[in-house]
Amino acid sequence: MSIMRGFLCIAAVFAVSTAMADPAPKGDAAHGKVLYQGCAACHSIDDNDLGPRHRGVVGRKAGIVADYNYSQALKASGLTWTEANLDKWLTNPSALVPGTKMFFKIDDPQSRADIIAYLKELK
Repeated sequence: MSIMRGFLCIAAVFAVSTAMADPAPKGDAAHGKVLYQGCAACHSIDDNDLGPRHRGVVGRKAGIVADYNYSQALKASGLTWTEANLDKWLTNPSALVPGTKMFFKIDDPQSRADIIAYLKELK
């Protein structure tokens, strides 16, 4: 029994140290600009389209661009578009804000980090 506990302890320490050693990817804004072309089917940097404009999105409260028709869910979300919230949003918008209009997901963490790095530059 004590050998099993020792093994479980070692396994737990290994799992925690492995998780801690794998930080979020650092974003590459230049690559994010290239990837953003896929977002341009619905979004624009300076104009509202099917989706709202993205200039100044990082740090902005969700659902507040005056001339865009947001879903009630997003308007009521209380979110601010921090890097962490943008990462969650791009991972699965409907999981973060059930009832949102956005349905597109980006599975790759590095791609999300790159797009977010690019969005940060759009002040």
